[in-house]
Amino acid sequence: MFRISTKGIRSRRIRIQANGVKIPLLILTPEEAPANAPGVLWIHGGGHMTGMKEMVYIGRAADLVRNHGAVVLAPGYRLGLLHPYPAALDDCYAALLYLWDHAAELGVNPDQIMVGGESAGGGLTAAVAMLARDRGKVNIAFQMPLYPMLDNFDTDSSRDNRSRIWNTRWNHLGWAAYLRKDAKKAVSPYAAPARQTDYSGLPPAYTFVCTAEPFYCETLKFTEDLKSAGVEAHADVYEGMYHAFDLNEPEHPVSREAIRKFNEAFAYAREHCFAKQKEGPLPTGGKTT
Repeated sequence: MFRISTKGIRSRRIRIQANGVKIPLLILTPEEAPANAPGVLWIHGGGHMTGMKEMVYIGRAADLVRNHGAVVLAPGYRLGLLHPYPAALDDCYAALLYLWDHAAELGVNPDQIMVGGESAGGGLTAAVAMLARDRGKVNIAFQMPLYPMLDNFDTDSSRDNRSRIWNTRWNHLGWAAYLRKDAKKAVSPYAAPARQTDYSGLPPAYTFVCTAEPFYCETLKFTEDLKSAGVEAHADVYEGMYHAFDLNEPEHPVSREAIRKFNEAFAYAREHCFAKQKEGPLPTGGKTT
């Protein structure tokens, strides 16, 4: 059962203007004013059909603020039921530009801008990292796509899956909402990151996944594809659990272990993962309202 706690976290809400729409952002900071902190764009899950930016309070993003002094920016991106691809990606990328452009104001180290998210948010994390690499405006230091929704084609673990929370039926519905008539086509890797063929130059990655959920195979393949391209990447695997187990049962012994190892991975990234940003004028990430 989800538990929401704002202890140790300050928050504020803004809206930015980008792509002809107003995008709501939730900004979480430690109680002490941050200085030279990692800045993390955290993208909520929900299978492209549901979810909200306030979910950052119940998941791993809150750990980053409380335990590591990070600044977290969570976008309220448009959902696929009303706004199919590329709306969600456009909104998340605009939020990334805002985080970069306002790094000094937010107390963020511009060489430690990171991206993370759960489930569909994990898939969008991978897509944002790919888009940022290809556009060359923001260098992302580290990515954390947790049990990510990457592949619009069935895999051995997403085919005929009847697991709790997320299964084959929900997965097909989620991709249909996001990609509509292209749900089973070879789309752009920005739409379904598993379609990527060039993993070089992407940021180092950490993820975890369980063996019973649909995203098991695609998560491990993503990690192996990064490593094959010379990118540091690691996936922790938990036996027999179900999708988003750490959110639903945070006190379960396996969840405790997953949360501990996630925090260890981020602590390592904070010490070792930096991205040299490009010189010159910064592009605007949108106007604040």
